Amino acid sequence: MKIVAGNISVSELTNGYKDNSEGGVVGYSGKLDIRPPYQREFVYKDKQRDAVIDTIFKNYPLNVMYWAVRGDGGFEVIDGQQRTISVCQYVNGDFSFEGRYFHNLQNDEKQRILNYELSIYRCSGSESEKLAWFKTINIAGEKLTDQELRNAVYSGSWVTAIKLIFSKNNCPAYLLGSDYITGSPIRQDYLETVIDWISNGNIQEYMALHQHDLSADLEWEYFQTVISWVKATFKKHRNEMKGVAWGYLFNQHKNEKQNAEVLEIEVANLMADEDVSNKKGIYSYVLNRQEKYLSIRGFTDNQKREAYEKQKGICAKCKKSFEIKEMEADHITPWSKGGRTTAENCQLLCREDNRRKSGI
Repeated sequence: MKIVAGNISVSELTNGYKDNSEGGVVGYSGKLDIRPPYQREFVYKDKQRDAVIDTIFKNYPLNVMYWAVRGDGGFEVIDGQQRTISVCQYVNGDFSFEGRYFHNLQNDEKQRILNYELSIYRCSGSESEKLAWFKTINIAGEKLTDQELRNAVYSGSWVTAIKLIFSKNNCPAYLLGSDYITGSPIRQDYLETVIDWISNGNIQEYMALHQHDLSADLEWEYFQTVISWVKATFKKHRNEMKGVAWGYLFNQHKNEKQNAEVLEIEVANLMADEDVSNKKGIYSYVLNRQEKYLSIRGFTDNQKREAYEKQKGICAKCKKSFEIKEMEADHITPWSKGGRTTAENCQLLCREDNRRKSGI
C-alpha cells in the first residue's frame, strides 16, 4: 500500500458537506466519502465531540486521519470518521461549543477555524489492503465492536442495505423491537442480534454467504416474524422480556401451538416466586422446561449449617459421615414439585450422591 502524507484545511474539508437520510455522508467538495459502507455510525458523545472542537480552537494538533484513494479519483475515510463529522457538524451549525454556534463567532475566529490544517494520510491499494488498514489503525477512541469489524470484512450491497434497517437511530428495527432487544442500533447491536438469530449463531458464515445480496428483505421479514410471534405468545409485556434470546426460542418453537392464556398464568406465578432468581429466564423455561434458565435460589450458608448439625454430618442418602465442605445442599421436595428453598426443605448430600441425583 502506498501512503502519502499531506494537509487540508477545515474550509476544504467542510466544503460541500452533506449528511442525507440514506446514510451517505460526503465532504471535501463531494470527493470524500466520510461514511463508507464498512464504517460505523456516528457514536461520539458530546464531550468527545467538544474535545475535537476545543483542540481546533486552541490550535493544537489533531490526530492524523487516514483516507483511502479510490479508483475514480475520490477518497473515503478509513480512520477519523468521528473527528471529521464532528468538525463538519460544528461548521454546519449542528451544535454549539461553549454556548456558541459557528455563526456566533467573530469573523477572525471563524477564519481561524476554517484555516486550521488537518493532517491526512492518503492510502492507495487494493480493497483487501484498505480493509486491513482499517482494522489495524482504528484502535483509538471508540473501540470497534465485533459487528463493526464484520461489516468491514463483508462490506458490499447487503451490508449497506441491512444497516438502513437495523443500524440507524430510530431505524425500523428499533421502532418495532426496542422493547425486546438490548443495546444500541448505531453500535450494531440490533444488526448483530438479528444475524445471530437467523443464523443460529453462525454470524460470520451467514455474512459471507449473503455479502453480495442486493437487499435485506429476508432478514427484515424474519425479524418482523419473530417479534410478532413473541407478542402473540406472551401477550402481556414485562420489562424482563428485553434481552431474551427470542430468535432462538422462535427457531425452536415456531411450529408448536402455544396457549397464551395458560402461559401468562404460569409466567405470572413464576415472577412472584421468590425462589426464581433469573426472572428473564422464565420465558425460556416455560417453553423448554429446563430449570437452569431460572437460577433457582440456593440455600444460604446458615441453612446448610443448620441441616448439617441436624444430620450430625451424615449424608442423607449414603449415610456416611462427611465434613460440611464435602457436602452439598439439596431440596428434599424438588422445587419443580412445589418444594421451597427453606431450612425445613434442606438436606445435605455428599457430592457424589448429589451429582447422581441431579444427573450430572
